[in-house]
Amino acid sequence: MAILSRIDPMVRLLVLAIALALVLPVTGGAREVAQFVANAAVFLLFFLNGVRLPRHEVVAGLGNHRLLLPLTLWCFGGMALVGWGLWQVGQGWMPPLIALGFLYLGCLPSTVQSATAYSSLAGGNLASSVVAAALLNLLGVFITAPLFSLLGGGSGPALHGDGLLKVVVILLLPFMLGQIAQAKFQGWVAHNRQLTTWFDRLSIAVAVYVAFSGAVEQRFWTQVDPAGWIWLLAGIALYLVIGHCGAWLLGGALKLDRANRISMLFAGAQKSIAMGAPLASVLFPPAVAGLVLLPILLYHLVQLVLAAPIAARLSRT
Repeated sequence: MAILSRIDPMVRLLVLAIALALVLPVTGGAREVAQFVANAAVFLLFFLNGVRLPRHEVVAGLGNHRLLLPLTLWCFGGMALVGWGLWQVGQGWMPPLIALGFLYLGCLPSTVQSATAYSSLAGGNLASSVVAAALLNLLGVFITAPLFSLLGGGSGPALHGDGLLKVVVILLLPFMLGQIAQAKFQGWVAHNRQLTTWFDRLSIAVAVYVAFSGAVEQRFWTQVDPAGWIWLLAGIALYLVIGHCGAWLLGGALKLDRANRISMLFAGAQKSIAMGAPLASVLFPPAVAGLVLLPILLYHLVQLVLAAPIAARLSRT
C-alpha cells in the first residue's frame, strides 16, 4: 500500500481505466452511451474552466501570440514532419498501414481535455492552454486531412463540418457559458478546488476507457506480428521523446516564461485520438482504419501515463 500511495493518482486512474477496458470493454450500443458520458464530462470540465478563469486572463490568452503561433507551427509543422519521417523509415520495418499511421499521427491536432488538465495540474498558463486547445482543434478540422493527403501524396478526402461542430459544442460553448456564469459559480469553484481537480482527472480516465474499449473489441493484438509490435513501440517511444523534448526546448528558445512553457509542452507534445478516430472512419475503410489508428491509440494512452508524473514533477519544482 505504501508503494501504491506513491504513484500519482492520475496514473492509478489510467491503469484502472485500461484494466477495466480489457476485462469489461464497453461495446455495441453501450459505447454510444459511454461516449456521451465522456463528452458530457468534457463539456462540464470546460464549463468549470470558464468559471474559474477571470475574463482578463482569457483576453490575455487570446493575445498570447508568442505562444500560439509557434505552438501551431510545431503541432502541424514539426510534429507532422517527424511523423512523415517515421512513415518513410518504418515502411521497411513494420506493416505498411501501421507505418502510414505515424504520418496520420503527426498531422493530428493536440488533445483537448488532457493537455489543459495536465497543464493546470503542472502550474501552466490555464487561459492560454484553453485557448490553444480550442485553436489547434479548430484548425485541425481544416488542416489535418489535406496535410495528411499532401505529405502522403494522395488527393485527399472531402472535408465535413462534423468535427468543427463537435469542438464548438463540447469545448467552446461550455467555456463561454462558464464565463457568463462566473459571478454565480466562481465562489463555489474556488472553495472546492480539490473536487474540480479530481474531476479533471476523472474526465481523462473516462476518455481512455472508452477509447481503449474500441481497440479491445477489434482484438488489435492479433493484427500485428511480434516484429511489427517491436518497431511500433520503438516508433512511439521515439515520437514521444521528440515531441516532449522538442516542445520544451522550443519554449525555452522562445524565452517563454515558465507557465507558458508548460502550456507549450503539453499542447505541443500531445495528439488527439478524439479527432483521430472519427476522421479515420472517413479517410479509410474499416479494415484499414484499425491498423492506421494503432500508433495514435498507443501514443494517446502512453502520453497520458507519461504526462501524469511530468505534471506532478513540474508542480513540485
